[in-house]
Amino acid sequence: MLIDSHAHIGLDNFDCDREEVLERAGEAGVEAVITVGIDLEDSMKAVELARRFDMVWAAVGVHPHEAAAITPETYEKLRALASEDKVVAYGEIGLDFFKNYSPRDKQILRFGEQLDLCRELGLPVIIHDRNAHNETVNMLSERRGELAGVVHCFSGDYEMARRCMDLGYHISIPGTVTYKNASTVRDVARRVPLDFLLLETDCPFLAPEPKRGRRNEPACIVHTARKIAEIRGIAFDELAVATSANARRLFGLT
Repeated sequence: MLIDSHAHIGLDNFDCDREEVLERAGEAGVEAVITVGIDLEDSMKAVELARRFDMVWAAVGVHPHEAAAITPETYEKLRALASEDKVVAYGEIGLDFFKNYSPRDKQILRFGEQLDLCRELGLPVIIHDRNAHNETVNMLSERRGELAGVVHCFSGDYEMARRCMDLGYHISIPGTVTYKNASTVRDVARRVPLDFLLLETDCPFLAPEPKRGRRNEPACIVHTARKIAEIRGIAFDELAVATSANARRLFGLT
C-alpha cells in the first residue's frame, strides 16, 4: 500500500470526477491521500474532503503565491481549521522565487509567521521551496529543533537534502523523478536514507511518465514508486512499506 503525501484534490481540476479519482487510487494500492491547502478557501475544502472520505487527510496553510493576501483573520481561521481531527499538517508554506506571484519580502515575512504558527499548533510542516534553496534552509535552521516536517516536491541537490534531514525534515519525491532529464532528483532519490523518504503526486501537477502531459492523480504515484525502487535497486514492496510507514509516523495517520 502507498501513501500520497501531497495532493491537491480540492482544486477544480477534480470537480467532475473526484470520487472516481479516489476509487482509482484505492484500486491502485493507495491507502491514504493528504490533500494540501494553498490558501484559506482551499484549506477549508481540504478539511471538508477529509471529513467526507475515509482515505483523505488534510493540511491547511497558505502557499507563498498567496502570501500577500494573508491578514490576521486568515491566521485566526487557519488556527481553528487546524483543530479538526483529520488535519495532520500545516502547509504548504514556504518560498517561491521562480514565479514571484507575491513580493519576496512579503513571502519571507509570511513564511516566518506561518512557521511560528505551525510551532504553536504542534503540527508537522509541509515546505514549498522553488528557486529559494538557501533562504528556505536558513529560515528552517533558525528554528532548529522546534519543527519537523517535509520538504515537498524536492528540487534541490543531495547536499541540500542532507541539510534538511539534519534539521529533521523528510524529503518527498514527485513524479519528476521519472523524467529523462531529472538526474539531480534521481540522485537524491537514490541517496536519501529510506527512513527519510516520502512519495507524492502533487496532483493535478507533475504527472509522471507514462502519464506526463495529462492530469496527475493519486493513482499515478505507482509509477513514481516503481521508478524510485528501480533507482535504489530494491523491491517495489520494500519501498512502498517504508515510505508509507514514514508518512504514517510523520503525520500521525491511523
